[in-house]
Amino acid sequence: MREDELATALIEHFEAAFDDPEVRLEEPYDHYGNRGVVDVYARTSPPERVSYLAELKADPAVRMASGANEILRQYRRMERYFYADETHDLRTRLGRDGPGLHLLLLFAPTKRCVEHVFENRRLYGSIDPDLAVDGVAAERKVAFLVNLDAAPTGGLGFLSVNGEVEIDDPAFRRAVPTESRLADAFREAEIESDATHGTEDS
Repeated sequence: MREDELATALIEHFEAAFDDPEVRLEEPYDHYGNRGVVDVYARTSPPERVSYLAELKADPAVRMASGANEILRQYRRMERYFYADETHDLRTRLGRDGPGLHLLLLFAPTKRCVEHVFENRRLYGSIDPDLAVDGVAAERKVAFLVNLDAAPTGGLGFLSVNGEVEIDDPAFRRAVPTESRLADAFREAEIESDATHGTEDS
């Protein structure tokens, strides 16, 4: 599975789930030399304008990265500099119901990605979901993509690994859709929890 497949699924999801969203791929930002590219940038239409910044990771990116720290640096760089770039704006709105910005680090539902996230579960699980950017309530989500086949009808799902339920908790496994690529990936993955392995992640 490649990142362009994930990007296509996100585009299809946003277009099906929202009326006339603005969606851009490979959106660049540059704040005084702090340059980067957001894989998918989406904004929903007024009056409930909500922004989504997505960093996508499939097998090739996980394989090429030096580790979870490198992936998290890319993700946090997006958070820090995207809206510092004067070409992008994030508008406050009084009485907003829920976050006005979602910062997404999304992994493909593959054996390699499951093993990578599980191995680095303490790092990914430590990402605080709640923050504010320029006075706008925001949410960080580190998650696996699920229900990819339902993206054209707006049914794409996100199974978070930095929420209340940790990836090595049996409740997390119960939340994985039974007949899904992610369920297959978990069955194929070579993973052990701390309870059986007896060690912490390095």
